[in-house]
Amino acid sequence: MQFKKQVVAVSSIVLYLFFLTASAQKIDAHKYVVQKNIICKKGAVVSAHPLASMIGLDILKKGGNAIDAAIATQLALAVVYPGAGNIGGGGFMVAHLKNGKNITLDYREKAPAMASKDMYLDANGDPLMELSQDGHLSAGVPGTVAGLFASMKYANLPFKTLIQPAIDLAEKGFAITASQASSLNSTRNEFLALNTSPVAFVKDGEWKTGDILVQTALANTLKRIRDKGQKGFYEGETARLIVAEMQKGKGIISLEDLKNYQARERTAINFMYKGYQIITMPLPSSGGIILQQMMKMIEDKNIAAMKFQSAASVQLMTEVERRAYADRAEFLGDPDFVKVPVNTLVSPAYLKTRMDDYDPGKAGNSKTTLAGIIKESEETTHLSVVDQYGNAVAVTTTLNGGYGSRTVVGGAGFLLNNEMDDFSVKPGVPNMYGAVGNAKNAIAPGKRMLSSMTPTIVLKQGKPYLVVGTPGGTTIITSVFQSLVNMLEFGMNAIDAVNKPKFHHQWLPDVVSVESDFPDDVKKELILMGYQLRVRDAIGRTELIEIKRTGNGLTAITAVGDKRGDDDARGF
Repeated sequence: MQFKKQVVAVSSIVLYLFFLTASAQKIDAHKYVVQKNIICKKGAVVSAHPLASMIGLDILKKGGNAIDAAIATQLALAVVYPGAGNIGGGGFMVAHLKNGKNITLDYREKAPAMASKDMYLDANGDPLMELSQDGHLSAGVPGTVAGLFASMKYANLPFKTLIQPAIDLAEKGFAITASQASSLNSTRNEFLALNTSPVAFVKDGEWKTGDILVQTALANTLKRIRDKGQKGFYEGETARLIVAEMQKGKGIISLEDLKNYQARERTAINFMYKGYQIITMPLPSSGGIILQQMMKMIEDKNIAAMKFQSAASVQLMTEVERRAYADRAEFLGDPDFVKVPVNTLVSPAYLKTRMDDYDPGKAGNSKTTLAGIIKESEETTHLSVVDQYGNAVAVTTTLNGGYGSRTVVGGAGFLLNNEMDDFSVKPGVPNMYGAVGNAKNAIAPGKRMLSSMTPTIVLKQGKPYLVVGTPGGTTIITSVFQSLVNMLEFGMNAIDAVNKPKFHHQWLPDVVSVESDFPDDVKKELILMGYQLRVRDAIGRTELIEIKRTGNGLTAITAVGDKRGDDDARGF
């Protein structure tokens, strides 16, 4: 018996070493290209960075399932996509397993125990937004690492196998892209101002395309997680370094906050839309509820006949966005702390009343269109994965703003989030994304802040058909909404559904944002209807996978990385 145990142990070591060797041979972190689209048969990964997508694909090829690939991809993004990939932030996972089970995992950050409702107000009660957005005090208790370990019950491969590629990337370095060089250079002064010790993201002179970013301290932190599991982050040396950093910058995360953090499985939002089953994230993400409201408000309007991006279809979608976001501001918060009338908000009767004052061809008004009457972040990152076994995973994680708080934990090498800004600092005061809220989303110790992240899976005849999500703060929900409408109503292919121009409305401010390539003739028609338009930079970076089937056989997987960034699709 003892001999059999030794044989198994040796076999595991050999297998583990094989994984490391194979990974090192296939992926050159100093020389790679972005691949936007792929059509394949077995499995696919789409993420915000080519190296992360390649690592996720490598895991799938080695027999890992979609959960394994999602974990490895998230860990790689924590290294190669520091603007939003993270171990110092949080996120949500939506999964549909081959046995038919739907899973939603909440590893959203929490307010520290020392947090209080008015902690970002001055003596006159005026908001000090720089405190909720910049530096140490803006950080919530990180949830990502707990989320990764909570995911492991559905994984096939050992965690050490899944984390090692990220360790190698951090230790040996990777070549940064042109957009990353520009981003690091533009954030240089904030890194210098908001950190108490030198950080890997600042160098002598400017960053250039192809420069190698080495993150030795982060590699050491990842090794502690590899060797000690979840306790390697929330206890021991890493926890000590986090608290020491807090003390340097007047932050309030404590050892107890870290030790007490737990990810939570929640019941998925699950609804039908014209024969499709849509599975998405419940509270404390506002995304699922708002997506369900918007899809149901257009369901009886024959939007397909209006055609893609006609003035009529854009006007209808804008008006349902207006009503849903008004409800978001009024009713939504962490369900562990406040009562949210979810069943009413998504009921057919309520949604019918929300559209009673809808007037086709005429702009609504956010002063008169308020929340319904009921009695009783823009730097995020998303990844989509499908495997050869029938599992599908959508994961959205965030630091909130670009590079989060822009504060790196000294000696640990990772960035902290600035998610405290996603609370309602003061009723009616907008956060960095212009979202307003009230007491339901007020700060309280241990409370999760409201989110817009909307990882979503669509089933067709009970099988995964679409896996989709995006970053973009409050634009996340409208981008997912538009991507679904593009495919389910307008019959678009996956590439066009992702890359065609997007627009966004969120109740307040009462402005419709459009991308620069949005059609001029439609803009003119919308202005004539009474809308105020604002042309802005890219809206979101959607990662979408489409699975087409014939009978029980898989015919084709189309994976698409958004044109708006370094997003990358891989498959086999």
